[in-house]
Amino acid sequence: MCYSVYISTDSSEDLTKQNSDLVRFEKITDTNDNPCVRLLDFPNRWYIGSKSGCSCTFRHLLSIELGFSEPVDWYKEERDEINATRELYSTLDALLSSGHQVDILDMWQGIRPQNIVVVDVSLNVVGKKSFRLFENHKFRLKKENNRSA
Repeated sequence: MCYSVYISTDSSEDLTKQNSDLVRFEKITDTNDNPCVRLLDFPNRWYIGSKSGCSCTFRHLLSIELGFSEPVDWYKEERDEINATRELYSTLDALLSSGHQVDILDMWQGIRPQNIVVVDVSLNVVGKKSFRLFENHKFRLKKENNRSA
């Protein structure tokens, strides 16, 4: 079994233009394949693959209790997991900074929708180096844009 990561947004931007060796965006056209994808709030839905093809090569934690934090020596994370997660963060941040709405779902394949926990996450509070995904959690992402006129 593997992790699956999905996002939804109200942006119509073609996110495949953001594809790299570490992060791959694939547009979802049929939400019937995975009932958890229907938990996403916005019309444009994307599967986020990683270097491994599935979504396993991102920073994941089983439990939210440890919260967001930068990588630490006592918890081994691969360099590709860290870099892929930072690339994903950059795309999420760019969408939010452009005024779009975004949510993200990190799930273990086969989980039932009623087992997904929803959490509000502000990218003003959680930075690129600290961002990571939590298994079976959906983040409703926010970012305050402080634009001066």
